[in-house]
Amino acid sequence: MPGYGDSPPAETVATVQGRVAFLDHVLQELGMQRPVLVSPSMSGRFVLPFLLAQGDRLAGFVSIAPVGTKDYTAEQYQRVQTPTLILYGDRDTRLGSQALQSLRHLPGHRVAVVPDAGHACYLDKPEDFHRALLGFLHQLK
Repeated sequence: MPGYGDSPPAETVATVQGRVAFLDHVLQELGMQRPVLVSPSMSGRFVLPFLLAQGDRLAGFVSIAPVGTKDYTAEQYQRVQTPTLILYGDRDTRLGSQALQSLRHLPGHRVAVVPDAGHACYLDKPEDFHRALLGFLHQLK
C-alpha cells in the first residue's frame, strides 16, 4: 500500500476518497470480480472505506484487527450487506477487541478468535488462522 513499508507516500491516497479510488483501480487492473478482501491491521485505512462505499462489489470481507474501525458509525456499518468474518487473536487486547466493538454492527458477520495469538494471529497460529479463514470462505455463496 502506498505510504506503508518501503513504498513512498502518494498524494492520491491522502484522502478517504483517494484510498477507495486506489483500491478500486487495483481490483479493476487485476480483473477481480466479487473478490473477498482480507484486511489485516493498517490495510483497514484502505479496505474499510471501500467496504462502506462499494461493499456490494465484494463476495466477502475478512477483518483481522484493522485500524480505523472507530472512524465510522454503527449506522454506516449496518448498511453493509457483505458477508464478514471478524478474526483476531485473543492476546490482541487492543485492536482486536476495538475492531470487534465497531464491526459487530455489520449484519451477517461471524467472529473467530484465534487462541494464544496476538495481533498478527496469522503468523502466531497459522493453522488456526487458516482453519477459520477457509471455513468462512467455504460458506460463501
